[in-house]
Amino acid sequence: MKRIIHFILCVVILEQLSAQGFITDVSKAGTTSASFLSISQGTRATAMGGAFVAVADDQNSLYWNPAGLADARYQGFIFEHTQWFADIKFNFIGGSFSLGDYGTAGFSVTSSDVNDMDVTTVTEPDGTGETFGYADIAVSLAYALKLTDHFSIGFNPKYIHQRIWRMNASAFAFDLGMRYDTPFEGVVLGMAISNFGEKMQLRGGNTLVLHDPNPEGSGNNDRIPADLSTEEWALPLNFKVGLAFHVLQDETNRLVLAVDASHPSDNYESINIGGEYIFSDFISFRSGYKSLFLSNTDESYTFGFGLQQYFLGSVIIHVDYAYQDFHRLRNIQKFSLGINF
Repeated sequence: MKRIIHFILCVVILEQLSAQGFITDVSKAGTTSASFLSISQGTRATAMGGAFVAVADDQNSLYWNPAGLADARYQGFIFEHTQWFADIKFNFIGGSFSLGDYGTAGFSVTSSDVNDMDVTTVTEPDGTGETFGYADIAVSLAYALKLTDHFSIGFNPKYIHQRIWRMNASAFAFDLGMRYDTPFEGVVLGMAISNFGEKMQLRGGNTLVLHDPNPEGSGNNDRIPADLSTEEWALPLNFKVGLAFHVLQDETNRLVLAVDASHPSDNYESINIGGEYIFSDFISFRSGYKSLFLSNTDESYTFGFGLQQYFLGSVIIHVDYAYQDFHRLRNIQKFSLGINF
């Protein structure tokens, strides 16, 4: 009963922080570059409604909270595929390696792309015969360290690149996180700042045009080479704070409940809640609800499951699935394969 009361109190505190400390009048939606960085990666974390900042204890930590790498039970790799809207494909690869007393290192690659599309213009709406493509990629190298038995920190520098047709943009950024086992039994506090870095500016051949500086005049040159100016746009910075409450932890059953408060630079504040039940280290059931208290959002409930099996004594193969409902946009599904040792 004491644990339940502590958890409820922590949820109320987080709700008040989100409702009073961060609320703004302008969402700034659509004002950042590299928006693919805001799309949840990690099948396990997505199935838990994105409430993972304090839970972080595996390779999913590379996206949610790099400090969690220091508390990971195993080292290993994860391979994930997501079929997003409009035939956009996302792939996420992550890995972590123990450095003993020197901490834990990790890496991740996040990419998205679509099939080539026809180039159309006002005068040629059926296509010019050309095609164009679009792709994003983010590559990171992470490091995490346990400063004490109860406190871990981590950071995750990353290189970000976007390309569309003949235009491209690049930037460097990093994530910073911490994870703290509180004096309350079974309660963990986590915080993370994501995508703190440079602004991005698209450059390339698509800005080269022929311009008429005086369309009202006669006899002037109406085909003067010109270069259109593009603006710089900030990355989708996000500050997250969360609590994880380990309700059960015995040889057969493990149950964790979690709540996160999110303060993004390109939207209003919101809260994610979720939970995970693991039976006999073999099967996991997860569920959650994303973007609570956020109006005009299509995100809502999530659920998923995972299976894992030991091979050769110490190698673990796990398969995970996540489903996320998006109302009018229907849903997305994630699949991942992991190898731990």
